[in-house]
Amino acid sequence: MSPASTGASTTVDAAAHVPVPAIPSTDSRMTPGGPGYRRMSFALFLAGVATFALLYSTQALLPLISGDFGVTASDASWTVAAATGGLALFVLPMSALSERFGRRTVMTASLAVAVTLGLLVPFAPSLGALVVLRGLQGAALAGLPASAQAYLAEEVRPRALVTAIGLFVAGNSVGGMSGRVITGWVAQEWGWRVAVGVVGVIAVVCAVAFRLLLPAPRHFSAGSLRPRVLARTVRDHLADPLLRRLYAIGALFMTVFGGVYTVIGYRLTEAPFSLPQGIIGSVFLVYLVGTVSASTAGRLVGRVGRRGALYLAGATTAAGLLVSLLDSVVPVLLGLVLITAGFFAGHAVASSAVSRTAVHGRAQASALYQSAYYVGSSAGSTVGAVAFHAQGWAGTVGVGLLAVLGVVTITLLGSRAARAAARREPVPA
Repeated sequence: MSPASTGASTTVDAAAHVPVPAIPSTDSRMTPGGPGYRRMSFALFLAGVATFALLYSTQALLPLISGDFGVTASDASWTVAAATGGLALFVLPMSALSERFGRRTVMTASLAVAVTLGLLVPFAPSLGALVVLRGLQGAALAGLPASAQAYLAEEVRPRALVTAIGLFVAGNSVGGMSGRVITGWVAQEWGWRVAVGVVGVIAVVCAVAFRLLLPAPRHFSAGSLRPRVLARTVRDHLADPLLRRLYAIGALFMTVFGGVYTVIGYRLTEAPFSLPQGIIGSVFLVYLVGTVSASTAGRLVGRVGRRGALYLAGATTAAGLLVSLLDSVVPVLLGLVLITAGFFAGHAVASSAVSRTAVHGRAQASALYQSAYYVGSSAGSTVGAVAFHAQGWAGTVGVGLLAVLGVVTITLLGSRAARAAARREPVPA
């Protein structure tokens, strides 16, 4: 049919095929390959290294601490639980300070206090004093996780957010690994006090480099410190079903991880393994697997979706727990690899989903996630040690499997809620 018969203009028809020039984006936030992105990523990577190296500096040394102070595994585990508990308790107040004074300012101050305390920890005269110092150190570190995620949510474009947070989480894994490996070998020669002192010095270097490298925020708007405003923001986040599910998932994943890595040193010092402290510290090289799984979480979500990624992370973690039951070094190492890969992938997916879900008060949203996450760590460290004392490694694995079952159940409930919401949406006319 000709254009004349339809009333269409040949001029308009031809113009429809003329390519329209692309409109440049007005979004000035950072993106991979763009200005400042690499400096920002490396700075936050170093912050993650310092945070996890300090937070878990005593975990690989628990058998030595038990021997030095003459206490049980469950008593010594409080040097880990106090640090993670202090972080969980103070992460929300510290996030409120970051809303008022800025993310970079709070992160810098937090690292400065934490590394100072880290240099005092080696001189603790008793287990009680050590636990107190570790609790204060955890409270100081509380300014890092939530502020870092809020900084990324404000300064990085949404499509790059999972990858950016994954790199920060990867820094956590490198810090956790290097702290444990270094302390293991140093402690074998010079004792646990020198070992935690070395970690403190490394953290000082990371803190200085972080402050020099991190770009000044360009999209931060100062908020209010009024308790009523903070309470309303927290109430809004806790009223969101998706955020509640993500908080629970983070806590349960960390329950597994905290329990396994608090107890694994005790298991490997006993028969049939009887490994020296340096070799036990080297076992934590499996954290490198977590570095990879966290940094690739964005691609995994792109392929199977957020809930699919959480299912895979849970299944991988459960498989690792079961394999680790075998009384041979190779299966135990394989089990730790699977547990670590599953945990870091699940953590990166859940934490990035919190940042994308919260439309206001991002620091508080991330703080609530971090609080739940580190409550899970404290619970895992304590309950995992008690279970190990009562039932051996099988008891710790049982605690972990129950936590993974909780992750899967919550994710299934989220899938059902999403399908129900989709059915309720009106069909366009």
